[in-house]
Amino acid sequence: MSDAWRMIIRQAGGPEVIEREDIALPSPSAGQARVRHEAIGVNFIDTYHRGGLYPLSLPSGLGSEAAGIVEAVGEGVDAALIGQRVAYVAQGPRTYATHGLEAAGRLYPLPDAISAEDAAAMLLKGLTAWMLVERVARVQPGQSVLVHAAAGGVGSILVPWLKAIDAKVIAHTGSAAKADRAKAAGADHALSAPFDTLASEVRELTGGRGVDAVLDGVGADSWAASLASVAKRGILVTYGNASGPVPAVSPLDLLHAGSIFLTRPTMFDYLEEEADRRTAAERLFGLIAKGAIKANIGQRFALSEAADAHRALESRAITGSTVLLP
Repeated sequence: MSDAWRMIIRQAGGPEVIEREDIALPSPSAGQARVRHEAIGVNFIDTYHRGGLYPLSLPSGLGSEAAGIVEAVGEGVDAALIGQRVAYVAQGPRTYATHGLEAAGRLYPLPDAISAEDAAAMLLKGLTAWMLVERVARVQPGQSVLVHAAAGGVGSILVPWLKAIDAKVIAHTGSAAKADRAKAAGADHALSAPFDTLASEVRELTGGRGVDAVLDGVGADSWAASLASVAKRGILVTYGNASGPVPAVSPLDLLHAGSIFLTRPTMFDYLEEEADRRTAAERLFGLIAKGAIKANIGQRFALSEAADAHRALESRAITGSTVLLP
């Protein structure tokens, strides 16, 4: 067997389409670094790529984030980078592998206090949380926010992040046990109500007003409840499709909901500039260093068991983040 290998898909489908492929040890081109992965993050977007919701050119790799050690660098990259601990978010699905190539300027050096597992579990989700809270919804102290899937990978970071900036958090989860975890993470209110009664509970908690922002990574199942929970001139941020894509929306829907704002962001549009990447990392690592945000790794799988990781993720029976270990 090769010392370097990856998990790929040759067709869209269920977890069973994920297979192992031996590869040559990748050589960095000019401006690139080769990272030997120590831990790889698993995110819901990986299931969208695998299943075809977000179509890929096939065959394709999977995975968007990893952490490890720089083993080699290409022309134009400072050799002092070799041996450093880093994490990165790939711009195309390819991190389910023992090694990865990335532009040196897009690597995030890891502070000593942050392990490879924690970085792989938190980088993409943490950068997503930064985008949602501080760049998209622009949440201010005292504002109220409804967080769906609050015990999941992104949600379990959103809740303490929002509390760190003195927002009022209403967490929603799929079970009472998960609601307890969201409450323990700092949520002011943690609900596990069915979606068809959620908005009325949110309105009751906010004196009938609704919330200033909804951060919704669930998608189709939560759409109506999210729309009905937003205060006048509030914002609904739909950023995930765990239950499928949201239905078609008419601008009149936004009028009738109270002149609300609606956006469907993608993280890379908010990390195009080096200054933004630096700011995002400083905010994320700073909150981790303060203990405001903690890695919540609920599941670990061997890299070769990526299909099992996807099954667990799609079952929605997991909590926190999931990592693969080469």
